[in-house]
Amino acid sequence: MITSPFVFRQRDYKRKLKICAVPYPRVSIQYFTCASEQDFFLIFYVQRPPHQPQAERQAPGAGTIMKIRKIKTVIEGNWVVEGAGVKLKRIFGFGDTALTDPFLLLDNFGSADPADYIAGFPWHPHRGMETITYMIEGEVAHGDSLGNAGVIKSGQVQWMTAGSGIVHQEMPKACAGTMQGFQLWANLPKKHKMTRPSYRDIKAESIPEVKGPGYKIKVICGEYGGIKGPAQDIVIEPWFFDVTVDAGAAFALNVRPEDNVLACVFEGQGWFDEEKKRAVGPGQLAVMDEGDTLACAASSEGLRFMLIAGRPLKEPVAWRGPIVMNTEHELKVAFDEYRKGTFLKR
Repeated sequence: MITSPFVFRQRDYKRKLKICAVPYPRVSIQYFTCASEQDFFLIFYVQRPPHQPQAERQAPGAGTIMKIRKIKTVIEGNWVVEGAGVKLKRIFGFGDTALTDPFLLLDNFGSADPADYIAGFPWHPHRGMETITYMIEGEVAHGDSLGNAGVIKSGQVQWMTAGSGIVHQEMPKACAGTMQGFQLWANLPKKHKMTRPSYRDIKAESIPEVKGPGYKIKVICGEYGGIKGPAQDIVIEPWFFDVTVDAGAAFALNVRPEDNVLACVFEGQGWFDEEKKRAVGPGQLAVMDEGDTLACAASSEGLRFMLIAGRPLKEPVAWRGPIVMNTEHELKVAFDEYRKGTFLKR
């Protein structure tokens, strides 16, 4: 019980009482005494609830209130066949782009049967966006029109900015175990759609980890706990983290309040809401509501998920296949150029 005395002028009594009561969810006036004809002396007894209100808690040692994000919706991935015959789970894509803005598509590929993936993704174009390929297990050979070629191995990342146009191929290699990974498509702002294409090969050993009690975060792109990921100078400044939470552990992950925040589970099961009303498991994506804190709690199986976050572009999206522009006219120009052989810019 906290006692707080306040003095009000009679004419301001109602207005000031309302203002002062805003921060306190449970306020009772036990008594007041008249100090003069114009003033009241009020004593408030403020009793805080056993648990502070959902989604608003004081950060330890901080002077600000944390707003813990709630789950807006949970998306269930669907099996699709892409490329020359690759079976994968599409977590989101070709739907409501505003829901995941600035991200367009997320595919989770994984199989112990090479027949599900060996056909790969032969040569195809991209324009107006970026593709980010993260190999968890297995290998994918790649090549592109810039002359880049190599193999993305376990734990590595390929960050490709298509910009004005690039043609590339991605061909998985057969492996003894399970081939598993993600490909994320990120939109480019209108003013950067026709930027010069580029390619980054990020080695596993260059990806730093942030560790805390019961969790660890691989920071691929973005910054957390003062640690920056190796994918830097990305136009939309996204976060792309691989987060592991120990069985039964829980922690609060600080996020940027202006971002769309997405959590895609691929191992174990866990919760991203304080009340633990909705468990999220492999192949599911939690789209989070507004706030500056993400509550993460693992089940007895543990939890591993991709955290994807970025500021929405809020721009028109004209999208067909591998090309993403702002208008239908720009799309038509892109496909016409591809057919005529003038797609690649020098």
